[in-house]
Amino acid sequence: MEHSILTSTKQILGLPEEDTSFDQSVLTFINSCFTDLLDLGIGPVDGYRIVDADNTWPDFIDNTPEMDRVKTYVYLKVRLLFDPPSTSFHIAAMEKQIQEATWRLSMARENLSWADPDPPMLVGDE
Repeated sequence: MEHSILTSTKQILGLPEEDTSFDQSVLTFINSCFTDLLDLGIGPVDGYRIVDADNTWPDFIDNTPEMDRVKTYVYLKVRLLFDPPSTSFHIAAMEKQIQEATWRLSMARENLSWADPDPPMLVGDE
């Protein structure tokens, strides 16, 4: 079985799977990330949210190389929100990684479903 979104995120945060005391906070931050990804055009068109450990990564995005980048983005954002580093240098480094992941995800999405911002006029559109 695929790792659940919640379980794998908790693992990155150093939280044991059986410890549910922080699940609500982690779920909230994960869902916030999914909203950000929806704004970038990543994930289901109608949005996505998780409610427990039953939701898996393939439920959110197809099993493609981009999935790893999405996971990294979510992990970094949740870590920064849930357990921020104690030094400004570490925070700045994480923020830079998040910015780069955001840019790369946006570019990957554009390569898959680019829309011409200035489409040619059709007959009758005058």
